[in-house]
Order: sequence, then C-alpha cells, then structure tokens
Amino acid sequence: MNTAARRQERAPYLDRLQDQVLFREFAYINGEWCAGDNGEVVPVSNPADGSWIGSVANISQSQSRAAVEAAQAAFTHWSAKLPQERSVILRRWFELMLQHKHDLALLMTLEQGKPWSESLGEIEYAASFIEFFAEEAKRRAEQRMTEKYEPGFDAARAEATLQRALARMKVVERHRKRRRRL
Repeated sequence: MNTAARRQERAPYLDRLQDQVLFREFAYINGEWCAGDNGEVVPVSNPADGSWIGSVANISQSQSRAAVEAAQAAFTHWSAKLPQERSVILRRWFELMLQHKHDLALLMTLEQGKPWSESLGEIEYAASFIEFFAEEAKRRAEQRMTEKYEPGFDAARAEATLQRALARMKVVERHRKRRRRL
C-alpha cells in the first residue's frame, strides 16, 4: 500500500496537530532524521481504539550504538559551552515545549491511549525539569546538583531519571483525583 493511501487511514485526530512538523516517522541520529538501515518500520497504533497512527524506524544495533556515540560526542561540545549559553538553549527548549504542549499531548495521547489531560500534565511536568536545569546551568559548577555524577551521556541514567519523575507525577495526580472526589 502506498504512503498516500496509508495516510488517509491514519488515526482521525492527527489532523488536529497545529504543527505537522512535530509528527516524524524517522529516527533522529547525530543531527539527522533517518530510516532504519534495513528499511523496516514498527507500526504504531492507538491502544485506546486500535487506529493506526504511523510507524517508527526500526533502527539497527549499529544505528543505536551510533546514536549513543553521537550523544556522547555532543556532550563534549555541550560541556564546552558557557553556562549562560547552555541556559539560553535549555530555556528555548522549555519555551518550545510549552508553545507546542497541546500538540505534544495529543501525540502522547494517541500513542499511549491515556487521557489528554494526563498527557498534557506530563508534558508540562517534563518542561518544568528543563526550565529548572536552564536556571541551574547559570550557577557555578560547584553549586550544581549534577556535580555528583560522572560527566557524559548515560542512556540508562536518563531513562531511570525519567521513570522516577513519571512515577512521582502519577502519585501527585492520584492524590489530586482523590482530593477532587472528597
């Protein structure tokens, strides 16, 4: 089936995206959007209704390794930037997340099948971490919270930090729901 025909069958809510550029079906590796080496894709469907959303590039082990190596190399360049420069970049990322929070929440809702309000809360919560580190970047090195970690990109540490943050957010959300019922 050709791409044009498949796009007509997509989940009906994708047309609500205000910025269609946010919807990508490629992997971002070393500054470039690319397909998997073997051309294979993994279909993504909405778990709430089974509708097809799109696909994700099925990257190879070598591409995965290249992505981690590129992140490590980027960290070297990032570390060389002045704290004020890093702060400006992170602040801009935070602003972009908030500017596009409704689109990002829609994509998260379609991909995960969760309520839109929960997705929106997660986007805002994630953005708050970026804002925090934008401000943290301005502080002197010995005052930084991140000082205790070895420098470098660590995919496992990043994933663990995200999972802890999401778990905390879910506890807060449950608490809010309980308070609303009372």
